Amino acid sequence: MHDPRALLDPGNEAVRRLARRGYTLDSAALEELLSSRNSGIKTADDLRAESKKLAGEVGKTAKAGGDVTALKERARELKDEIKQAEERAEAASADLRDLMLNIPNLPLDTLPDGFSDEDATEVRRWGTPPQFDFTPRDHVELGERTGILDFARATKLSGPRFRVARGAGAALERGLASFFLDLHTREHGYTEFSVPHLVMPSALLGTGQLPKFEEDLFRTAAGTRDLYLIPTAEVPLTNLHADEIVEPGDLPLAYTAWTPCFRSEAGSYGRDTRGLIRLHEFEKVEMVRIVAADSSQNELEKLVGHAEAVLQKLGLAHRTILLAAGDTGFGAQMTYDVEVWLPGQDTYREISSCSDCGQFQARRANIRTRTDEGKREFVATLNGSGLPIGRTMAAVLENGQQADGSIVLPEVLTRYTGFSTIHADGKTD
Repeated sequence: MHDPRALLDPGNEAVRRLARRGYTLDSAALEELLSSRNSGIKTADDLRAESKKLAGEVGKTAKAGGDVTALKERARELKDEIKQAEERAEAASADLRDLMLNIPNLPLDTLPDGFSDEDATEVRRWGTPPQFDFTPRDHVELGERTGILDFARATKLSGPRFRVARGAGAALERGLASFFLDLHTREHGYTEFSVPHLVMPSALLGTGQLPKFEEDLFRTAAGTRDLYLIPTAEVPLTNLHADEIVEPGDLPLAYTAWTPCFRSEAGSYGRDTRGLIRLHEFEKVEMVRIVAADSSQNELEKLVGHAEAVLQKLGLAHRTILLAAGDTGFGAQMTYDVEVWLPGQDTYREISSCSDCGQFQARRANIRTRTDEGKREFVATLNGSGLPIGRTMAAVLENGQQADGSIVLPEVLTRYTGFSTIHADGKTD
């Protein structure tokens, strides 16, 4: 969320910057709501001051034996007028808040123009895609042929866009998560958390999923409580410090968690519906950084480097791209996508999205720190996948496939899975 005054500041160029992402800022409506709210607050304050002064006059007049009838009548009128002014101010504040909650973050000017992945700028590549002397299979065929993935039974249990992992498949998922967490906690300096998978609406407001993306969320109710299944661990990890002041000496904070993620993927039907790429429920190791506002760009470079390091240790070819202004997520001011090579699709596919949200989420969640002068200011927040289990598993299977139908795993995973090869019959050694 933004400071409305900052959006109206000509020097901030909010109208131009938001237009780069396809959002038209109605400055006139914003200014009218802000003026109405401020006017209502001032009117209520002035009336309360008059009421306080009048109370003193009633006391003095009564003490002097004078007639206080007219004064008391005016006091009753003031009470009604104060209530009306407060209601007007509250209504204007609510309308202003509703407007502000739906205005996306301002993209940085360093982002390329455009509205699709075709407009992204490639930053770097690592590794060389493997060459096969046979036609490579995709992870769905590999998983089903070896028996380690079962999409048909998952559909029987939960409908389309779910998966069941079996035997070596389940062990590989667990091994990947443990490997990711060990790398981030032991080498990258993150603190591991185990967090709730159900959160209150306020947490989703804080990170920007509500109200904009409510249709993408799974919602549940128990009694009088309204809770949502988390779409990513970014939500609970960031909101750990909602309504708190983080001491400057504690920054930067680096948090990670392995959780299930739940997304309805509204509007995505027909896209990536095969296999592990776009599921309604999947697991992911998330990285969140809470930092001083002036260091967010440097921290973003660290964050994307940590995502890339996972792929490099797995030996998986990948590239990193900078998203165009119009393709950057609602809450981000800058995003790098890391894309891994999938032989079965003969292309690079997104496996991690690393975003600098600036102070956007911190304003919504009210997360602050102190400057050297003791002034309170909002922190900056960053988040990134480090990595999703399913998409990484797809990449490992497809890149490690052999002509005889077996799959050779990256060496670094052997200590986590207890095996280095999945044979065509699903057995391991």
